[in-house]
Amino acid sequence: QVQLVESGGGLVQAGGSLRLSCTASRSAWVNDAMAWYRQAPGNQRELVAAIYPNGRREYGDSVKGRFTISRDNRKNEVNLQMSGMKPEDTAAYYCHIPRIGLWGQGTQVTVSS
Repeated sequence: QVQLVESGGGLVQAGGSLRLSCTASRSAWVNDAMAWYRQAPGNQRELVAAIYPNGRREYGDSVKGRFTISRDNRKNEVNLQMSGMKPEDTAAYYCHIPRIGLWGQGTQVTVSS
């Protein structure tokens, strides 16, 4: 069974940067779309970014121009580079494979003002 493990969360000041990584336990997902979602307390889970097998990328409106999603199939890894961070980016961030409905356990990101 494929498992997703996120890492890289933490505390950062507004305007700072963080890099999240998601590693799959095996390579079965290399032909799948991968995505990052986030959920803040009291809010619905929302799409942050997605990357498709053909390389196309999709971003939520609130992170366009600040976040970049990438993947490294050799490492079974998808990454989220976050820059120009804002307090409203504070949330738990989750890695997701939509085709099989698989979610990681989440990693907390907190942005202080």
